[in-house]
Parts: sequence; structure tokens; C-alpha cells
Amino acid sequence: MPSRCIKPAVMLFAAACLAAPLLGTAEAGGAGPEPQPVRYQAPVPGPVVDPVRPPATPYGPGNRGLDYRTTPGEPVRAAGPGVVIFAGPVAGRLAVVVLHADNLRTSYVGVSKIDVRTGQSVEGGQPVAAATDRLQFGVRAGTAYLDPAVLLDGGPSVVRLVPDR
Repeated sequence: MPSRCIKPAVMLFAAACLAAPLLGTAEAGGAGPEPQPVRYQAPVPGPVVDPVRPPATPYGPGNRGLDYRTTPGEPVRAAGPGVVIFAGPVAGRLAVVVLHADNLRTSYVGVSKIDVRTGQSVEGGQPVAAATDRLQFGVRAGTAYLDPAVLLDGGPSVVRLVPDR
């Protein structure tokens, strides 16, 4: 099992990532459905050109996802099975958001064409959009942004949190 040392600035991302699959969604009648495990894969084969850089403050500068160098027109694939909960423009850029069985949401921002519609079920690896020359791939648990790289290594990791001194 791979070992991973998380820097203090990323501790919240890692903690939320580890806790998210354990949390259900609250409903009026009590706890929501039990989250199911999901195996994730990178949405494109291109290299990561800008990793996650958590902002110092909630609205501060940073990078809340992985930016991939892509070839315009290449397929952007769903990182895992789920349901499309958004497909359309955001601030002048096209985006797709998929909700997965573990209650995580993956986003694919900066695409040239959308191939799915809101409410559509998708399989992991299914094309959801076409790339431009750069794709931002993000993951959220509730309102917390997570580091997608933690989900993409193919299996569970041992996370060692390092105190912030």
C-alpha cells in the first residue's frame, strides 16, 4: 500500500477526502443512503501542468483542481460512474459536473463541447466532453475542494498528517 505524506496546507483536503465516503447525506427522515465506494481514473491521458494549490483563505488565489495539458478535441472521460448534475456554461467556460455514489462531485471545466445532459447516467471512462488545450479536473465533497490526485492512484492510501508548526 503506498504511503503518502500530506503537507500542512493540504491537510484539510486530505481529511475531507478520507471522511467524505463515510458521510451520508442528511434527509428529513434521518441519515441518507450509505455512500458506495467508487474507483476513479484520470479524465484525460495528458500530463498535469498545474497541481492543486490550496488557497490560504476561502476566496484567495490558488488552484482547486488538477490542470491537464490536452489536445483540442480529445475526449474528456468521466472519472467514475455517476449522474451528470450540471452541463453548461459557467462564467463563459463550458463545464460538466458528475455526482458519484460516494457523494463526491467531479468537475471538468474548460471543455470545447459537452456530450452529455443533466440527469444522464454515465459510466467511468465514458466521454462527457471534448477538450480544449487545457482541462481543469476538480473534486468536491459538499463545499470542500479535494485534491483529485488522492483519488487517482488506484487504491487506498495510508495518509500521515503532519502537524503545522
